[in-house]
Amino acid sequence: MKDCNPVLTPIEPGAKLSKFDGGERVDATKYRSLVGSLLYLTCTRPDISYSIGVVSRFMEEPVYTHLKAVKRILRYIRGTESLVLFYTKAEDFMLVGYSDSDWCGDVDDRKSTSGYVFLGDTTFTWLSKKQPVVTLSTCEAECVAAGGCVSCDLSSHAGACASSKRMAYLEAWSRSNVD
Repeated sequence: MKDCNPVLTPIEPGAKLSKFDGGERVDATKYRSLVGSLLYLTCTRPDISYSIGVVSRFMEEPVYTHLKAVKRILRYIRGTESLVLFYTKAEDFMLVGYSDSDWCGDVDDRKSTSGYVFLGDTTFTWLSKKQPVVTLSTCEAECVAAGGCVSCDLSSHAGACASSKRMAYLEAWSRSNVD
């Protein structure tokens, strides 16, 4: 992968990977090692969080299409290795949060993936995570994503969110406000 051709996105636009993708099985140990290393890299690379979350769903029985997606992430990293997060001290620091979801993005169980990012002068904290429930509409998926975003405990380490009890409350609140 040292001399690979870089790509502009970490995952193919519109890609829908499935555990039922046919194809040749690949070495699961090698696959897990690659994905594990990339998971570690998400601590400093918010731009790959979603795509790593997708490929990490296939650790049990990876096939060639899953490995191909992992290699694409590596090609993306190769092309963007000069990008860095740079933090500066600012008197007028303003923190803004954004959330999004992909409604029914997982073709195997139809659960959505939520993501959020908090920005100041640069990225402050981020998370991309599969939602615990199947949502019935894009609006409901967005409400679950927004609930996860607002419940994020910024006083803790990056990506640490409130207790599951509070998340259950926010989920119930989101559901009651969708109708």
